[in-house]
Amino acid sequence: MRLRTAARWLLAAWLLLAGGPLRAAPADAPPPLRDYVIDRWTSREGLPHNSLRGLAQTPDGYLWLATWEGLVRYNGLDFTVHDRGSVPALPDNGVGTLYVDPAGALWLSDSRGNLGRHTPDGRWRFWNSGGAWPQALIHAMTMDRQGRLWLLFEGRGLGCLHPDGRFEYAEPSGGAPLRSSFPKMAVDASDRIWIGGLEGLIYRDVDGRFHRAPEVFGLPPGLAWPYRAPDGTVWFVVGERLYRLRGDRAEQVREIPGQGHFTAMLQDRRGDLWLGSENRGLLRIGPHGVEYPPAGEVQPPGRIVNLLEDAEGSIWVGANGGLFRLRETLFSSYTKRDGLGGDYVRALLEDRRGELWIGGANGLDRLPADGPAAPVSLRPGPPLSLLSLAETADGDLWAGSYGEGVFQLRDGRLLRRYGQADGLPAGHVRAIVPAAGGGVWVGTQHGPVRIAQGRVQPREDGLPRALVTALASIDGELWMGSVEGASVLRDGVVRRIPLESLSGARSVFGFQRIGGDMWIATDRGLYRERAGQLARVGLEQGLPVDTVFQIVADRIGNAWISSNRGVLRAGMADLHAVADGRLARLQVDRYDETDGMPSAQGNGSSAPSMILRRDGSVWLVTAGGVATVDPSRWRSMAGRLPPPAVIENVALDGRPLAWRQLPPQARLPGGRRVSVSYTGLSYLLPERIRYRTRLEGVDEHWIERGSQRSVDYIGLPPGDYTLRVAAAHPGGPWGAREATWRFSIAPLWWQRTSTWIAAALLLALALGVLYRLRTRRYRRRAERLERRVAERTQRLRQQTEQLMRADQEKSRLLEQLREQAQAFERQAHEDALTGLPNRRHFDEVMLREHARARRSGRPLCLMILDLDHFKMINDGHSHAVGDLVLREVGRMLASACRASDFAARVGGEEFAMVLADTALADALAVGARLRGLFASQQDWGGIAGLKVTFSAGLVQLRDADATPAEMMQRADEALYRAKSSGRDRVCTEAATDGSA
Repeated sequence: MRLRTAARWLLAAWLLLAGGPLRAAPADAPPPLRDYVIDRWTSREGLPHNSLRGLAQTPDGYLWLATWEGLVRYNGLDFTVHDRGSVPALPDNGVGTLYVDPAGALWLSDSRGNLGRHTPDGRWRFWNSGGAWPQALIHAMTMDRQGRLWLLFEGRGLGCLHPDGRFEYAEPSGGAPLRSSFPKMAVDASDRIWIGGLEGLIYRDVDGRFHRAPEVFGLPPGLAWPYRAPDGTVWFVVGERLYRLRGDRAEQVREIPGQGHFTAMLQDRRGDLWLGSENRGLLRIGPHGVEYPPAGEVQPPGRIVNLLEDAEGSIWVGANGGLFRLRETLFSSYTKRDGLGGDYVRALLEDRRGELWIGGANGLDRLPADGPAAPVSLRPGPPLSLLSLAETADGDLWAGSYGEGVFQLRDGRLLRRYGQADGLPAGHVRAIVPAAGGGVWVGTQHGPVRIAQGRVQPREDGLPRALVTALASIDGELWMGSVEGASVLRDGVVRRIPLESLSGARSVFGFQRIGGDMWIATDRGLYRERAGQLARVGLEQGLPVDTVFQIVADRIGNAWISSNRGVLRAGMADLHAVADGRLARLQVDRYDETDGMPSAQGNGSSAPSMILRRDGSVWLVTAGGVATVDPSRWRSMAGRLPPPAVIENVALDGRPLAWRQLPPQARLPGGRRVSVSYTGLSYLLPERIRYRTRLEGVDEHWIERGSQRSVDYIGLPPGDYTLRVAAAHPGGPWGAREATWRFSIAPLWWQRTSTWIAAALLLALALGVLYRLRTRRYRRRAERLERRVAERTQRLRQQTEQLMRADQEKSRLLEQLREQAQAFERQAHEDALTGLPNRRHFDEVMLREHARARRSGRPLCLMILDLDHFKMINDGHSHAVGDLVLREVGRMLASACRASDFAARVGGEEFAMVLADTALADALAVGARLRGLFASQQDWGGIAGLKVTFSAGLVQLRDADATPAEMMQRADEALYRAKSSGRDRVCTEAATDGSA
């Protein structure tokens, strides 16, 4: 694979030196082919057959595919198959080729020589073979300027269908090898018909005579075929050579050795040439030279039969192995295929020379501006896991690692390593920034530490002591972010940023100075600090996620925000407007793998995780490699036209209705359910298209339907209606090409005017007769009715009183049952004293989290806590005081838990915490924070001066832990060590975090 890739690069370089690209790169040159995404559809995704004979797109936007098992219509989401079982039925399932004429009609042929036409209004017409019409596969079609449709029959010559329906047939002659024709045909500006052949190129002149290609063309022998480009240029493909027709001469433009036979060609809207081969895949010739899809991407197998550029600029490939689509993406990526040591990337930095340094789980890589990535060795043996990078004013590069200290490099070579022996606290380093006056600030698990003059400086008072997740040194200030908030150091004074005052952010992941404001990325969205005033933009203001890692402002007014659920983009002016309160909600676009990112998971708690490079591009780290976006490309892609809306199906009471064949303003029977299915014809992320509908005559305004692709109307009153459907891309304008359908609802028999008049007359007559009868009988029944009413009224009154008493008794019983059910539920899962979950609830949660962690590979920690000397509290202050202490411990654990944590009382004075998605180091930080909360609590149980501490055992899930009980046993052993070591501490299986 590497040799093949190297050979292709050498070939491209040779072609550029020999003849250069077909033209100079225009200002809107496409991105390199490596930045395209290749999608594939086969019979697994709904195709009736994997071998595609033809591709076409009609003006309404539908894609049509010719297969051996029928004609397929594709709307971006669903394949609709037309075959011999459809209505109307095709004459044969084996579709040969497709052609869209200038009027927008779709022509199709089949393996038995039949011809069909599908017009834009949905009507079908078929011409059946027989008589002079050969019963052979039509494997190519084209139409000349006179509207004549030319049909190339496999091995049987050429036919012509005139606009008036006449058919002419020319049998193969001896002078031109029509029997060995190839399924490619083109008409030039002189109405000459060029036909591909296995024995060379053939043409039919305007006099109807057939000839071989002129000798003056100088074409080599063998397979040759024509292609007419959208600009009218006629190309000839002969073996591995490309010729262009200039007047009466063929000019050789390009030769690409090693490709075998080319079988398909396309000139796209930019003028680039795409070529498909028999068994060597696809290539493009353009401003970047000769390009091939990158290794590792999906490649069309076997013969490429057809190439098509759709209305949105995507390239479709019909091959023997299915349908393929190449589309430009907003993001580019750099992964292991580009030379990186690994795909899990944590930090990246552009140095003063413009080189990019990339740190991740597989060490440090260096990406020069003009070459491939190369690894940088920091020590012998396996690569280090790097979490942070920084460059100082003297040009030195600093790298922070996971548990291996800090590395200082000069000119790409290791200068020195700083570790525990030098006074650096143990643990991982997630952030490094240059320090004012020289050296660097290093973010450790125990707060920021400064390295200057070749040594680790003593810790300064007042600095945070928690795990540092972000640092920024700006204008003499050191901004510090940790799992306990944000603070600023200036002139030896530490100022805390009160993030918790706005939605309670705790973990800080990034700082970014934009203009005169500091933007802070946290686990509760973005915060803006301006002149000491805080503002927040979070979930409630339109951000689709809570946790964001970094924000970068580009040079054209965009803000790019990284997260674990893709990259977010918003207008910088809109961000300020929301932060100022001038705008209620933020309009946000979200991008992920479908937009070219190697992974939607942007990695936080490392730095820098997102940068703006000198060329204006934005780069960020992900769990699948490095992602980069050129904002200028976003500007061009954001301006794409909205998708046209089309109505696909109409049904009455669930039965299909041939609505296209109905006359204008068709009258439908009333009292029915009218169901309309519609779609927006875009093939760029069609699942994200938004829709809105308006039924004129019912709806006063447009009704937005989201991604809903159908609408039902039940029992519409009689009248005239017009249904309008519009579509839009996410964040884009509504399309002007609306789908409309005009129809009428006929009144039911009882809704007609004549029926109402007759009914009114009959009703009046009946009322008159009834009135006279009732008047006569009224006097005789009046007295009898009065007696009966009095008797029944008395009985009803008694029954009513009995029912009311029974209803009251039933309500009391139901209330008692509800209270008992709630009490039983609390007793089953809640500890009555502390209000925390009990041991039974803990066992259920532990079993579930243990299974989930083993299945997903995510970390899981278990901490068992036991109150120190609790018996002395009960004996010395009474059990009532002990109960108060247990309740206070329960409240403290409940308030200190993060959203993903679970705390429970599992015994008398024993508690447990399940820390999901938490590594051991972070779990130790949780234990340290709990010890601090216990220590800060005064007068436990209402007893002045009473202190309460705890001992805890902390373990992390191992591969060998087949059941939760094994984790519990290891946690109990660690708890025993904590008690044996003097209590008031958290012990892991082999270490302790120290005592108070």
